[in-house]
Amino acid sequence: MSDFDSNPFADPELNHPFQDPSVTQAKATPPSGLEEYNPFTDAKPTLATMAPKTTVGSQPAIMKPTEEPPAYSQPQEPPRAATELLRRQEELERKAAELDRREREMQSLSASGGRKNNWPPLPEQFPVGPCFYHDITVDIPVEFQKTVKIMYYLWMCHTGTLLANLIACLSWFIVDAARGMDFGMSILWFLLFTPCSFICWYQPIYAAFRSDSSFRFFLFFFVYICQVGIYVIQCIGISGWGASGWISALMGLNRNIAVGIIMILVAALFTTLAVMSLVMFKRVHTMYRTTGANFQKAQQEFAAGVMSNRTVQNAAATAASRAAQEGFKENI
Repeated sequence: MSDFDSNPFADPELNHPFQDPSVTQAKATPPSGLEEYNPFTDAKPTLATMAPKTTVGSQPAIMKPTEEPPAYSQPQEPPRAATELLRRQEELERKAAELDRREREMQSLSASGGRKNNWPPLPEQFPVGPCFYHDITVDIPVEFQKTVKIMYYLWMCHTGTLLANLIACLSWFIVDAARGMDFGMSILWFLLFTPCSFICWYQPIYAAFRSDSSFRFFLFFFVYICQVGIYVIQCIGISGWGASGWISALMGLNRNIAVGIIMILVAALFTTLAVMSLVMFKRVHTMYRTTGANFQKAQQEFAAGVMSNRTVQNAAATAASRAAQEGFKENI
């Protein structure tokens, strides 16, 4: 028990752990800055053996994507198959509208017992009945109805302008007795060109769009360009021609202010008709080119129409029989 009561470190012969030379050297020379460290402050010790810290920039870290985003591209056109489907859908809609129009036409014909003339809309007591059948919603395809309606309204404006021209020339004749020639010509303009314009250029364009006739289109173009020239002459207003144009309106204005104002309004109407006629001529010509009509087709339609005419057939048969008889007599 005495061995356990003794202090092993009291023996000087034993090696004391703190007497080790490495420990003694470290104790004698402490690291620089360690002796100045105060644990009760926020400062941290800086050891000479520690590597200096590298300062990081103030900018936030940005992660670089592993894949680049796709470049922006312009919206591509719809594929050809979708375009074709849209075109076929529009074509089917047009055909459905055309069938609906034909069905309404057949219903109207069956209800009325036949295709009866309905234009001009005259009363039943009138001695003369209608001369034409006119129904744009029944006869004209849907895509051309707007154009034909505009042409019909343009013809109505043409008729109203001729009537206003007659009134203006009558007023001019009242204030100036020497203008009887203009008044007489204005009556002729109204009585002659009102029905002729309907028959010569409105009916051809109506029939052309109804039956897609190349010959009717060519007839309309030829007559309507002459109508535009007549409008130009009426706009000018040459004295003695029965047109209240700009020259005649200025002459009437010098004679009487009220009459001059009426004639100026008529001259403005003639000018408007000339401009609108040129616009519609160009529009109809553009639509005509899209229908596939041409001059050769017009010639074929004209030849077929002439040969199918009963009068022409009778005349041709008579001429052929006479030629055969003369040939037979010569042979005898």
